[in-house]
Amino acid sequence: MAATESQMVSLGTQAPDFNLLNTVTNSMIDLNTLRSDKATVVLFICNHCPFVIHINKALVSLANKYQAQGVSLIAISSNDIEKYPADAPDLMTAFALKNNYNFPYLYDKDQSVAKAYGAECTPDIFVYDKDLKLAYRGRFDETRPNMGIATGKDLALALDSIITTNTYSGNQLPSIGCGIKWK
Repeated sequence: MAATESQMVSLGTQAPDFNLLNTVTNSMIDLNTLRSDKATVVLFICNHCPFVIHINKALVSLANKYQAQGVSLIAISSNDIEKYPADAPDLMTAFALKNNYNFPYLYDKDQSVAKAYGAECTPDIFVYDKDLKLAYRGRFDETRPNMGIATGKDLALALDSIITTNTYSGNQLPSIGCGIKWK
């Protein structure tokens, strides 16, 4: 399992718009429909990555907590499904249901959304403030597969601050995970 770091996109960057297939509802949905007036988390994940599998339980718990506070979470898979068929949309649906995702799991077929966001790995996490300006980009927490239990503490600290002050001034460390499988 080769680890890839996320690139640290400039804070204040506007969230790129998108209109993608929600694999759970089998309908198209856009960023403006999904966004929150508190904070919007856009995370790039996939079905087969051990780093994503490692955080899944904590991710769902974190999503439940912060959605109750008005935060929007959006998961996107951008992997090449011809080379990685485990990440195909029908399997994304099954993965989301199996893992009790209570947030949309979108498919970026042409990988244009991942490129627009500057996503490099799974998981790659971007948190936008109420104006869809980038306020946090980085890791879920310090754990890795077979190296501790995921808690999401880094993301939670950022969300707590962004909900309260619309900014985050804490330390931001790159996410580490499997590289996005480019075409």
